[in-house]
Amino acid sequence: MRFPTPIASLALLLAAALPCVAQIGDKKGEAQIQIIPDSLVPPSPAQSPYQELKSFQLAPGYKIELAASDPLIGDPVAGVFGPDGRLWIVEMQGYMPDLEGSTEDQPHGRVVVLTDTNNDGVFDKAEVFLDQIVMPRALALHRDGVLVGAPPHLWFCRDTNGDGKADEKIELANDFGVRVDPTRPQLANPERAPNALLWGHDNWLQVGAYTARFKFKDGRWIRGLSNFRGQWGQGQDDYGRIFHNSNSDQLRADIIPSSYLARNPNLGRTTGLNWKVATEQLVWPIRVNPGINRGYRPEMLRDNKLKEFTAACAPFIYRADLLPADAYGNAFICEPAGNLIKRNVLTAEKGTLSAKPYYDQKEFLASTDERFRPVNLITGPDGALYVIDLYRGIIQHRISLTTYLRDQIVKRGLDKPLALGRVWRIAPEGVAPVAAKKLSEMTPAEWIAELSSGNAWRRETAQRLLVERNDANLAPALRDVATNGATPMGRVHALWTLEGMGALRWEAVAACIRHADPRVRAAGVRNAESFLSAPKSEDAVALLKAVALTETTPEVQQQLVLSLGEARTPALEPDFDAYLSAAALAHRAEDVSFIQDALISGLQGRELEVFTAILRKPELYSKTLPAALLRCVFAERKSTRVEKALSVIAALPLKSQQLTLLGSLAAHPTVTAKRPIKCEAEPDALVKFGKSKDSGIQKALVAVQKLIVWPGKPGVQVVAVTPLTNEEQSQFDAGKQTFMGLCAACHQPTGKGLEGLAPPLADSEWVNGNPARIARIVMHGLRGPVKVKGLTYSLDMPAAGFLSYAQIAEVLTYIRREWDHEAAPVKIDFVKTIREQTKGRNDAWTEKELLEIK
Repeated sequence: MRFPTPIASLALLLAAALPCVAQIGDKKGEAQIQIIPDSLVPPSPAQSPYQELKSFQLAPGYKIELAASDPLIGDPVAGVFGPDGRLWIVEMQGYMPDLEGSTEDQPHGRVVVLTDTNNDGVFDKAEVFLDQIVMPRALALHRDGVLVGAPPHLWFCRDTNGDGKADEKIELANDFGVRVDPTRPQLANPERAPNALLWGHDNWLQVGAYTARFKFKDGRWIRGLSNFRGQWGQGQDDYGRIFHNSNSDQLRADIIPSSYLARNPNLGRTTGLNWKVATEQLVWPIRVNPGINRGYRPEMLRDNKLKEFTAACAPFIYRADLLPADAYGNAFICEPAGNLIKRNVLTAEKGTLSAKPYYDQKEFLASTDERFRPVNLITGPDGALYVIDLYRGIIQHRISLTTYLRDQIVKRGLDKPLALGRVWRIAPEGVAPVAAKKLSEMTPAEWIAELSSGNAWRRETAQRLLVERNDANLAPALRDVATNGATPMGRVHALWTLEGMGALRWEAVAACIRHADPRVRAAGVRNAESFLSAPKSEDAVALLKAVALTETTPEVQQQLVLSLGEARTPALEPDFDAYLSAAALAHRAEDVSFIQDALISGLQGRELEVFTAILRKPELYSKTLPAALLRCVFAERKSTRVEKALSVIAALPLKSQQLTLLGSLAAHPTVTAKRPIKCEAEPDALVKFGKSKDSGIQKALVAVQKLIVWPGKPGVQVVAVTPLTNEEQSQFDAGKQTFMGLCAACHQPTGKGLEGLAPPLADSEWVNGNPARIARIVMHGLRGPVKVKGLTYSLDMPAAGFLSYAQIAEVLTYIRREWDHEAAPVKIDFVKTIREQTKGRNDAWTEKELLEIK
């Protein structure tokens, strides 16, 4: 748009520079001035699929072709191929139908099933399996139905009468996110809701952005705890490691499965659960990108194009045999705001992973069409890479929308049309589409053969079908593949299939543990766990201890340490010999990242005993292990065990050992950030240390004494904790429900927080300190940096001011008395007072402002 006079131009500039508060995503006082001139921004009309096809720039050696398009599908966000070759698609129709999201709460969403009737590689028939649902976002096939996630529900849906439409919905969960409410947009953030249902190798259904996982066993669903991971999408590799990401952080992974780390709450935080695989976030679009939410910030752009990831999603590890061999194991990441897909090469080193771009300053796939929105990637029965293209103008939800982006949308008509969408197929050049043999038409014996396929979709689908069929007559053939299979991944999937059927036998597990391929060995070690705690555990424990002496591959070393933590004696007592074998392996492999955390994760309640044992022969174990175990004993907060640990230290022959251990307590935030431990009397060990004339011991003693209190301690008054009244207990119980539904996704049910996303609440000085500060944070949010338990976090916490007075008081009462906290509960009247004192405030608080509140 051009203005005829300089005065008009100046007026526009001044208006744009004024503080914007019109949209939820606006930052108070921040000028939103368009950087890219309109003259450099090409039109962005909705194009036909074949026009869009011409906009693509694809890496050499590959071709892209249409597999499905509107009007058969509209607003597709996820998909999965069925055993019969049909493609199931989730349509989030209803998402941001306009700039106000005015009808998002209406049941416009669908699940459709696509069929290629003539086998030409293009789906030409669509059937609606399920409709009249609100904002569906996830699906996975299971038995004769499909799991569908539509907040707040996770349903298992079936067609019981054969008409192709779901007529039965069984609810698995009713906390699958929060149902959207256009009048209260902060209540349900679609960018943080659960998604990405992924069948893991271990037969558990993993869920993205959620704190639970599910397994179907003995005719019923089992719900297990999991860690919140990622924003949108999940992937897994041949080891079964789960990959995830968030909008500006393209790739992370759980190096240690969360189920292991959850064994020991004394361990504290570890980056092994949320490892940053890709440190570089640069992207290379081929069109200018004015239509990004904060495109008015110069640091967001390079040559008028998106500089770094801002909408990273759908991490996908390609593991099939159609693309060139060097693509196997690569990580592909969608960036819908930049209209591109990045390809990364993964490298394993010392038990971790790193990612580097495959192409230098180029992308695997990029488009000049602003409406190309890749939001998911899948592999099909043929091994091709399929791209789910949302194909729309608006992708930013109103909860984060800025005035700048709203103006871009209006000015260029990006809000219409709606209900478009495509699926693209990427394959090597010169390879024509070939209809792959349908697993639905195969016999169970042929499914067993498919476990060895070079295409992960085929072997994982075969595993699922065999587990669901659970035919005991197939177990001998499966054991033969697990024991003698020709391909490593065939043996891995045969073993996990047997696990899912409850048909594991030790001979097959032992054969896998002895295999040459580390993926097979790791799977064998993990499946040995069901034998480690059985009445006849000697053989399993003996083999793992023997392998631990010679194993050299970091991934298997880590799994050995994790699995030995499950060992029990034939009398089902803790097997300390196994734990010491694991500790010795952790020392021998101490350059393997997180292996010490892996070890300690299996020692809950036994840290003191292992601590005592390894100090008898310290040369056999890591020098850092005793201090780590000692911190766990203090984190356990049992005074008698703390006193025993101090007595062990006092009995050590070398003062250097004593100083190292005492100093580790005084300097580590996981200990110093906690409240003092209450003992019945001054520990004898402290009395002994107090008589020492060594200045180093005396200095360490001063620090350690701050961690312990006892009746009569000079300058300290030990106050008994007042039990909650019935009314306060009701508050606590209600607050727990609110916390689990609203807060646990980021801060975790354990209160430990999530690396890169949310600081810990357990033992946080903010939670246990002045309630006026934490109440303000809940009402208005917090913007970093902020120091918590000695660590600095540069993260923003969104406001939850939409909660009622009672809800805020309840959730604050909960977090101030959970996790062994002893802080006073919070009254509703107190919350009302804080609300009145801060009336009219719209901005998030800073650490400096909060610390000024006394």
